Amino acid sequence: MVPILGAVRPAPSGLVCFARSYRPFSLSRPSVLPFSRFGSSPFNSVFKAFLHSSPAGKQPGAQLPSESSEIIFLGTGTSEGIPRVSCLTNPLKTCPVCSKAVEPGSKNKRLNTSILIRYPGPTGQCNILIDAGKFFYHSALRWFLTYGIRTLDAVVITHSHADAIGGLDDLRDWTNNVQPCIPIYVAERDFEVMKKTHYYLVDTSVVTPGAAVSDLQFNIIQEVPFIVHDLKFTPLPVWHGRGYRSLGFRFGNICYISDVSEIPEETYPLLKDCELLILDALRPDRSSSTHFGLPQALEEVRKIQPKRTLFTGMMHLMDHEKVNEGLLKLMETEGLDVQLSYDGLRVPITL
Repeated sequence: MVPILGAVRPAPSGLVCFARSYRPFSLSRPSVLPFSRFGSSPFNSVFKAFLHSSPAGKQPGAQLPSESSEIIFLGTGTSEGIPRVSCLTNPLKTCPVCSKAVEPGSKNKRLNTSILIRYPGPTGQCNILIDAGKFFYHSALRWFLTYGIRTLDAVVITHSHADAIGGLDDLRDWTNNVQPCIPIYVAERDFEVMKKTHYYLVDTSVVTPGAAVSDLQFNIIQEVPFIVHDLKFTPLPVWHGRGYRSLGFRFGNICYISDVSEIPEETYPLLKDCELLILDALRPDRSSSTHFGLPQALEEVRKIQPKRTLFTGMMHLMDHEKVNEGLLKLMETEGLDVQLSYDGLRVPITL
C-alpha cells in the first residue's frame, strides 16, 4: 500500500483507492492576448485553427445515441504536438507537415495522445479518458464542445510522462464546476511520480485554504484486470524505452497501446482476437529508443492480426494523407486494414 495522507477506501480486487479531502486552490493566469497582437504571423493562424477546427460534416454539440459506444481520439501526436513552433519559425527551411497543420481542419494537427471512451453505463452515458497530457485542456476545448461531452467519469493513466499526466491540474475545471471529483486509475510506480510532480493534488494539506485544485481520487492498479463503471480494463504491460514500464489497456476487443518500444512475450496472449488495435507509430522510417516506428508497428500488426488497426502518436514526419495512401495499398497486397488516426476521429465500437 502506498503511504499517503487521507482516508483509505475499500477497493475492488487489484485496486487500492486513496481519497483525500477537498481544499480549494487557484492559480492566476495571464490575460489572453488579442489576435491583433500577433499581426499576420503564423501564431495567429495556429491559434485560430485550434479554436475553429472541426472534422468535415461534424456540427458542434453532436450527441452520441444513448445506446451506442464509441472512441474519440482527443490527441494523436507527440509530446510537443504538431505543428512545432520551431518549424513554423524556421526562416531557412519549410516543414511540409507543420505547414499543413496550421490550416483549419488539417488532420496533421496533433495534440498529446489520448482517447475518450463513451458508452452506456449503469446510470447513463459514461466518459472514460485515457491520459490527460499537457495539451488536454486544448483537446477538450476543441472536441468536448463539438461532440457534446460534459462530464468525466474516470481517467486511466498509461504512464507518468508529461504528455500523459501534465493535464491533471486542468481537471479542476470539472471538479470545481461540473462534478464533485474524478477517479484516477494509475500504477503505483506512476503514482509515486505524481506525488512529486503533482504533490498538491495528492496531499492537499499543502494547499492554501480557500483555493481550488482538482479534486481527484487516486486508485492504484496492478497488472491485473480492474473494473471502471462496469467496464473491464485489462492492463497490457509494455516497455517504453529500456527499463521503463508503460501500460496499454484492453477493453472489450479493443486494444490500446500508445507508448511502446517493445511488447513483452507475456503480453501477446492478452492481444488475442483483437478487433481494433490502436498502436504507437512515431515516424515513417524507423523506431526510436522509446517508440515504434511505422515499419516495426506494421510487423506487430502482422503478428497480432487484429481486424483493424489505427496508428497514433505520430510526429511531424508523418504526413496524414501521404502515409495513409501508402497504407491503403497493404489492404490490396496483404489484406491489412491499417490507417493513421487523427485528432477528433470518432470510431463506433461494441463493448
